[in-house]
Amino acid sequence: MIEAIDLSMCYGDLLALDKLNLQIEKGEFFAFLGPNAAGKTTTIKLLTGLLQASSGSARICGFDVFEQPIEAKKRIGYVPDVAEFYDKLTPVEFMEFIGDLFQMQRADSRRIAAGLFEKLSLDEYAGQRIEHLSHGTCQRLGIAAALLHEPEVIVIDEPMVGLDPRHTRIIKQELKERSRNGVTIFMSTHQLNVAEELADRIGVITNGRLCAVGSLEELRRLPQSQVKDGEAQNGIEDLFLALTEKHVLDIDSAE
Repeated sequence: MIEAIDLSMCYGDLLALDKLNLQIEKGEFFAFLGPNAAGKTTTIKLLTGLLQASSGSARICGFDVFEQPIEAKKRIGYVPDVAEFYDKLTPVEFMEFIGDLFQMQRADSRRIAAGLFEKLSLDEYAGQRIEHLSHGTCQRLGIAAALLHEPEVIVIDEPMVGLDPRHTRIIKQELKERSRNGVTIFMSTHQLNVAEELADRIGVITNGRLCAVGSLEELRRLPQSQVKDGEAQNGIEDLFLALTEKHVLDIDSAE
């Protein structure tokens, strides 16, 4: 459902992503972890067609993101870390606009939007201008908009930012349920506990390079050449720090 083949991105002399190779299957919940400036957002923008790769290729549901962008994007629901809206619209108007972009029948988009509004506690804000809504409410609206056309692949960057505990739980349950029903989830997050709770597999990136991929148990069993003695056994935070520090040290030594 998601495939990256030698995917690379340069910003001038900066190599932000270095030959990423990755395959994510139908219904898989994949968490993408890494320190700041590791290449996570660059990867997401390449997979969603917001950036043109310097080299390599990416496919969504078999469609080349760069050569068949419309077909690929039709199948993606994308939630950025900071959602952008037309602030003068109401949530109802914005959802109708999104439905029109995806060429949905108006009756279908209204029906699905109504269900999402109820589930995400957006009903009471439906007629207010978006410019007057709180950050958390806008975050929920952005997630609702991404789910409106019932995408086969959901790409979501820091989904829980700005959400209260109740709505955090609702979003986690919604994403996990969709994954069980065959939707592929690609989630980038700094919240390691969320990755541990939800993900089937975890990818760890640092300095633009994918340094580890696997289930949490598989990552814990990495050979001692990759993870320091004992560090991987104390939980995902220690595992993440051990993996990223080891990779940084290896790069520094090579340089």
